[in-house]
Formats: sequence, structure tokens, C-alpha cells
Amino acid sequence: MVVGGGFALWQQAKPRETADVIFSILATENSQNLGERWKPLLADMEKQTGLKIKPYFQTGYAPLVTAMQFGQTQVGWFSNKPGWEVVSTGKAEVFLRSSDPSGIDGYNSVVIVNKNSPLTIEDLLTCDRSRDFGMGDASSTSGTLAPMTYLFAPRNINPSNCFKTVRSANHEANVRSVAAGLLEAATNNSTSLQVLGAQDPELIKKVKVIWTSPTLPEDPIIWRKDLDPVKKQKIRAFFLNYGRQGDKAQQDRERAILASLSFGLFQPANNDHLLPVRQMQATEDLMKAQQTGDVGKIDAAKKAFDAIQLEAEQAKARAVPPLPSTPTEGYAIEGKAVKK
Repeated sequence: MVVGGGFALWQQAKPRETADVIFSILATENSQNLGERWKPLLADMEKQTGLKIKPYFQTGYAPLVTAMQFGQTQVGWFSNKPGWEVVSTGKAEVFLRSSDPSGIDGYNSVVIVNKNSPLTIEDLLTCDRSRDFGMGDASSTSGTLAPMTYLFAPRNINPSNCFKTVRSANHEANVRSVAAGLLEAATNNSTSLQVLGAQDPELIKKVKVIWTSPTLPEDPIIWRKDLDPVKKQKIRAFFLNYGRQGDKAQQDRERAILASLSFGLFQPANNDHLLPVRQMQATEDLMKAQQTGDVGKIDAAKKAFDAIQLEAEQAKARAVPPLPSTPTEGYAIEGKAVKK
């Protein structure tokens, strides 16, 4: 039954188009112009790599993980938690990470309420089961994992027992529900609010932030381990050159395209990039185990927590140094810079 269910999900999730590379993209918003916003970057990727690139958009995390696991996509932009889910299968690995165009290295999970709401985070967490709350996808780092780790678990709160209803949706749907008064509060993240604010300034004026998490690591770019090495080299060079190469006019154009997607310049990375989200998950698991009072569960969770902490400490010695973000004439990585 498990195998049959997995195959059925694969059939549902697999992209229909063939290409040299199928690039999966997490659609955290339902914006009709999502494809249009990605089109310039994908067109440049095709031109500069010489590869036929096809996008695979999904609003849910599970189809993205399943598609890469079964080889239906080869490269993809993931958030950290589903990124770990696909990397932990042994089929894929992190090779890049995104950055923020502001230069701030990281983003934040937030809780939002209607602009006119008097609710504070303390009011929200009285847990009288009178309010409707919006969470993100179960695999969302900022929509679910971060608020569980940093907001609910430390207070020994189970959202299902705290609120009248708990609804899961993507970031845009949660913003619109809060703005319209359909939800008293919901999770989101700082990057999503920036993107939606650029697209629909009036919408963002209708919500406000009442809680902000510690900084979360930027999203990873992941490829399948069995992707052809020549394709890997071309794709890696494209991302690391993009916004750094050529003259000022080319750099400005490419950086503007990245900024329209709320990206700064890409940086090299490896699977160590996912250690913070693994630490968050281990922290949440330990807190949940402690709440049960079960000595066996607590001991197992503590061992897992300590192992991740040790791995994170060891990773500091092999940290991947960042590339420069200052424009450099003719800058190129793994090949000659492209002049347009």
C-alpha cells in the first residue's frame, strides 16, 4: 500500500514536459503573474547555459519533494524543511543558496493580524479556543516549523488545542484571509510580505506583524546527484555568475531580475546549509518528547538533539566562504563571463 501510494503521488506530481533540465519552483503565492516574473531568469538560464529549461511550479511542498525524489525534476528551489526532506532521501544535494537583495543574510517567520486588530501575541496565546488561526504548509519552514519551534513549543502550546480552528494555506492565502477578517491571525514570512507588498501595496496595508522569529537561513537550490556533470557545471556557473558578470549595464539588469523575485546574488553552499533547520526540528522534537513525560522518548530525542548540535559545531570548520556581492567588471566563475 505504501509503495502504491507513493507511485500514485509520483504520477500526480510528475511534470509533463521533457527538457534538458526541469527546474522546480515553490509557488508560495497564487499570483497569476508568477510565471511572468520567472520568465526573464529562466530565459537567461537557457541562453547562458545552452540548455532547454522547463519550469515546474507547485504551491505544495510534497509534489516538489516527490518529483525530485523520483527524478522527474533535476534542479529546484526549495525552502529549508522540504529541502532537507529531499536531501535526506540520498537522491539530491544542496549546491547553492539564495540571498536577500537587501544584503541581510536571512529572513524571518512572522505572525500577522489585521491592521485594525488590537490583538497582541500575548492575547493570541491565551488559548481560549475562540480564534481562527492560519498556519503554513506542514513542511513550510517559516509557516509551520519556525513558529512551532520558537513560539508554540517553548510555551507548551499545541495550536490545535489553542485555537477554534487551525487552517493550513500558502502565504498569500493567509495574508488575504487576515486582511479580509476571515482569520484573526496567521503565520507568514518577511520575504513573502515584501513580494506581496510590491505586487499589491493596498493588501499589505491591511495587515501588521505582531511576532517575529529569530533569523532563518535563506533558501537552498538543490540538484539531483545523478544529474549529468556537464549540466551541473553549466547550471552552477550560471547562478554564481548571474548579477556579477559583464559590464555594469548587464549586472544591473540581472540584479533587477533577481530583485523582482526577492533574490539577491546566489552563493555556493552544501548540505551543511540545512543544519539550522535540522536543529530547529530536533529542538521541537525534544520539547514534544519532554511534554509527554516518557523517559524513553525524552532520551531518544535528547540523543538526536545532541548529535545535530555536534554536527553543526563541526560544520563551522568547513563553512563555504561567500562570493563577493560588489559589482566587478567582467566577473566570471567557471568560464568566461557572458557579454550581452
